[in-house]
Amino acid sequence: MSVVEQYARAHIVTDADSLAVDQDAVPVVLRYDPESDPRSVRLGLPGRESHEWSFSRSLLEQGLRAPAGSGDVRVWPCGRVQAVVEIHSAQGVSVVQFETKALMRFLRRTYLAAEAPVPH
Repeated sequence: MSVVEQYARAHIVTDADSLAVDQDAVPVVLRYDPESDPRSVRLGLPGRESHEWSFSRSLLEQGLRAPAGSGDVRVWPCGRVQAVVEIHSAQGVSVVQFETKALMRFLRRTYLAAEAPVPH
């Protein structure tokens, strides 16, 4: 099984001072490692410090269709072509807006990676 890593352009809105926030879209890293944790995905935000969160892959999938999640991570559709991931941390709240097709492409790749045969 191989690691899936995909960069996606996203708009970030945050109340944390430590993130560099632009009005333009920024590259966000989506990562899936089926050997480390086959049920989770990771989301890495740009900034001076490493900002990465892990949450359920099924939460991401559910949130593309209807609001999902509670606690630190929530996901919901935003119109017909966008989705939002809201992350709560000690540093504040970050709202990351993606094109839905980028998240769907990432999810498809994670399911293909999870189904890949293990080399002998």
